[in-house]
Amino acid sequence: MIPVFLTVLCFILLRPTGCSGSRILVVPVDGSHWINMEVILRELHSRGHNITVLRSAKSWYIPSNSSIYTSINVRMLEDEADMDYYNKMLLDVMECRRSASFIRTFCQQYLITVMLGTGHDILARAAATMLDDSVFMKMLQDAKFDLMLTDPGLPIGVLLGSYLKLPMVFNVRWINTGEGHFTIAPSPVSYVPVSGTELGDQMDFLERTKNMLHYLYSVAEQHLLINPAYSDVLQRHFPPGTDLLSLERAADIWLVRANFVFEFPRPTMPNVVYIGGFQCKKANPLPAELEAFMQSSGEHGVVVMSLGTLVSALPHEVTEAIAAAFAQLPQKVVWRFVGEKPSSLGNNTLLVDWLPQNDLLGHPKTRAFVAHGGTNGMYEAIYHGIPVLGLPLLFDQFDNLHRLKVRGAARVVEAKSLTKEGFLEALKDILDNPSYRNNIQHLSQLQHDQLMSPMDAAIFWIEYVIRNKGAAHLQSAGFSLPWYAYFCLDVAVLIMAIIGAFVWALVLVCRVLCCRRSRRKMKAE
Repeated sequence: MIPVFLTVLCFILLRPTGCSGSRILVVPVDGSHWINMEVILRELHSRGHNITVLRSAKSWYIPSNSSIYTSINVRMLEDEADMDYYNKMLLDVMECRRSASFIRTFCQQYLITVMLGTGHDILARAAATMLDDSVFMKMLQDAKFDLMLTDPGLPIGVLLGSYLKLPMVFNVRWINTGEGHFTIAPSPVSYVPVSGTELGDQMDFLERTKNMLHYLYSVAEQHLLINPAYSDVLQRHFPPGTDLLSLERAADIWLVRANFVFEFPRPTMPNVVYIGGFQCKKANPLPAELEAFMQSSGEHGVVVMSLGTLVSALPHEVTEAIAAAFAQLPQKVVWRFVGEKPSSLGNNTLLVDWLPQNDLLGHPKTRAFVAHGGTNGMYEAIYHGIPVLGLPLLFDQFDNLHRLKVRGAARVVEAKSLTKEGFLEALKDILDNPSYRNNIQHLSQLQHDQLMSPMDAAIFWIEYVIRNKGAAHLQSAGFSLPWYAYFCLDVAVLIMAIIGAFVWALVLVCRVLCCRRSRRKMKAE
């Protein structure tokens, strides 16, 4: 009886959950976005879910063969995009950084606008190719997926999920013209900084003016550049009046890759779940050679440097200055580097094509992290409590590093004006001033002090949407209102009309009374 009892008990304890074995269609974004999407997919696969990923045959990072998902090759942005484009864009951004502080963020935004114009045209054509392919669409419909999981940074998944009428979960930070909150939640520009402004939540008059101008720019960009790119495909495949924003706002759950350890406090919505740092984990042992290098640093420790997945090289004079500064340090340096080896490289610096970033940041010998400011790296630095010397290059990196800087956990240097002396002074400040480490370790404590881990929250809400076939009860009715009703302009007009009518009537009565009194006075005389 005991073996039978144990067998039954094991079956009860290990039986799949109610939504195990669900079929999930995934449309990711390549590059660093794929890194964190893959983390979620591995967890979903371990829970018994069947995953299908749509990818480009020319994908940069998404493999076609995987043990955790089945892939389908489709036309995506990567089919027409040049990965070297980002390196070229870096030089343009560095030119923008030479402008006055008020102007340079608009210059950078214009560069992004040019990129968006080309990118959304490519994506719209790719979406039309899929939706026009009746065989392909029937294959997806016959697969009877239970959920669309997508990164709406590129909206192909939004279009496909809406067309297939699937419950939809976003793994999101950026969307269309900026940060996802501005699409889904109220965002007063008086204290909520628009992405790209490099502002905090305490702004003076000039900064609020700049923030408002950036907001108006993003609204114009959405309605004059992005929406028109999809108008044809939306008219042919969706009900009249459908636009891209309405499809995005219809998503059931937004898994936002941020939290308020890192972000500034702001309004939110019931269907927004914060999973910032979900990809972080305890450090694994390093490869033997790398571990030996770390240990050889002695009491001085190690500086880790990485500039992410998209930008492969800085200008030569910048890398020479960085290498020369590193050579002056008593610390050892592990530098993820692609390109021509700097002539000023010191014996204390190890160049590698790839590095286990999370494991290095979690190593007890690591003293500082020189980073470009990508979201993944910033949360890993917070998780492990490593102070940051920021070298922002593109996109949200300037904003991300500003958030750490105002919390006293980072310093920021500019690539456009970087010199050996300036970089070395900033490095020594990060390494020798204990306030940076104390502040980042406080953020680390807050990051770890959560009721539920970010990964558990992400998986719970994905399976919640599957179990309940959506989460419409968490969606705001505000998005179905016309703009004038949302801002109560019609009510304001009515109140103004009533006040105006009352004032007009009051004036009329006063005139009548004054006229009568005047007539009586004239008769009396």
